[in-house]
Parts: sequence; C-alpha cells; structure tokens
Amino acid sequence: MPPWLKQLSLAWVLLGFATAIATAVDVWRHRQRMPIMNIVWPVTGLYLPLAAWWCYRLMGRAARRASGPPPPWQAAFVSSTHCGSGCVLGDAIGAPLVLAGGWALAGQRLFAEYVVEFTLAYLFGVVFQYFSIRGMRPGSRRAALGAALKADTLSLLAFEVGMFAWMALVHYLLLPGREFTAATIPFWFMMQIAMTLGLISAYPANWLLIRWGVKQAM
Repeated sequence: MPPWLKQLSLAWVLLGFATAIATAVDVWRHRQRMPIMNIVWPVTGLYLPLAAWWCYRLMGRAARRASGPPPPWQAAFVSSTHCGSGCVLGDAIGAPLVLAGGWALAGQRLFAEYVVEFTLAYLFGVVFQYFSIRGMRPGSRRAALGAALKADTLSLLAFEVGMFAWMALVHYLLLPGREFTAATIPFWFMMQIAMTLGLISAYPANWLLIRWGVKQAM
C-alpha cells in the first residue's frame, strides 16, 4: 500500500473526526427540533468532512429558526443523512466484528461484511426512523414501527447500493490483498468515500419517498 495513501487516509479520517466533534459541540448548544438529528449531524461529519459542517449550518442549525416546510431538495438531503447515519453506525460496528471473528461467506470476507453491515445498518436505520416518526406523528408504537419499516427499507437499500459497489471496486481492483482490512486507516478512508457515494445514491430514493408521502420532510 503506497505511503501517500496512508498519509491521505489518516488526514481525511482525522478531519472527519474533527468535523464530527465540532458539529456535536454546536448541536449540544443548539439542540435540533427533532432529537434524533442531534445524533445524525455529528455522524454525518465522520464521513463527510467539512461539507457536513456547512450542510449542518445551512439545514440543521438554520432550520431551527425557519418557519414552514423546507425546500424539497433540502428535505431529501436531510432524510438521506438520517438514513445514512444508521448505515454508518452499522458499518462502523460490522466491519471490525467480521475482522475480529475471522468470518467469511463463500470464502470472501467482503461478503460477510455485506451481510453483517447490512443487518446492523437496517436495525439502526429502523430505530432512527422510528424515533423520527414518533416525534412527528401521533399514533401507537406499533403503527410507528410499521411506518419506520416502510419508510427506511428502500432508502437504506439505495444507500447500501452506492456504498457496497464502491467497496467491491476497492476490494477487487484498487486495493486487493490481505492488508486492506478494518484494522487499517486506508480502509476507513475508503469507507468514507463509500458512504458519501451511498448518500448520493440514497438521495433520489428519499426524494421520491417524500414526494409519495411515505416519508415526511424532516
């Protein structure tokens, strides 16, 4: 693995942590109207350094003072970050678990990562969506859970398509070999790129879900 990639990876990962910490501090001082977004914005900073801070200031902090619904593009973006945060937490836990367990599927560690990460991401995503729905709509817990499953499934699938496609490209073509694992900084740099691509691939799905009334603008 080339030294320049290790240096770039370390710098970008540290920048992601710095963005997440700065966002978390500001969120603590300026709480979001929807409590789950107090988690979503800092998590977004982990994989979207600097840009996440700008988006938070524009769509998170400024939204606290806004009256009326956000523009459709903004609503779709915020909804995508909400979905993405569940995926990020699932991936951040799943990849080290697979490495520590030495798990493989069909002889491939990557396939085991896909299964574990997707399962955890789906669980986190549904939980995030559940609490969002409970905060926006009256109704029973069962109804909120059903709505969360309905709203998050397509969104999460769209996010994972972009993310998993990039990780497959890296695993098989860009950085093949045993040294590319969750124990290395370049792995997490590539995950940052993968999550950014997942955010992009999830955006159209969230835009449609909001337009169809499956998800509410956040």
